Amino acid sequence: MLKGIDPLLTPELLMHLCAMGHGEWVAVVDANFTADFLSQGKPVVRLPGHSLERVSRAVLSVFPLAADVTQPAAFMRVCHSAEGHRTAAQQAVVDLVVAEGFKPEQVEPVERYAFYEKIKGASLIVQSGEGTAYGNALFCKGVILL
Repeated sequence: MLKGIDPLLTPELLMHLCAMGHGEWVAVVDANFTADFLSQGKPVVRLPGHSLERVSRAVLSVFPLAADVTQPAAFMRVCHSAEGHRTAAQQAVVDLVVAEGFKPEQVEPVERYAFYEKIKGASLIVQSGEGTAYGNALFCKGVILL
């Protein structure tokens, strides 16, 4: 056990997050996401039983968002939904990013198949237990200035 570290962050997950460099993306996906198929050999860490919000909050507690990227976060947009529509899980992701000092428009809604393409560029997939459809997000790693 480490002091000050969210207990949801397993040693395996911390290792992968720490190894990622500036500009790399982590995906936090729902329980129904085809993580193994789309991982293409990259690591998949599973945190079943936890929501998208809870897992994203844990990841963002140690993961700096990229300030030099226009939209350092994204979520999978619900197909055939009205412009601006967000599920409660998606809104929670937006709220977390805003709490990090970013604007809501810096969280990009990405069409389902375009999101699958973006996943191919992610370095790590974290599969939550989120049961809401379209409960998927992406975060771009920034730098920590010492």
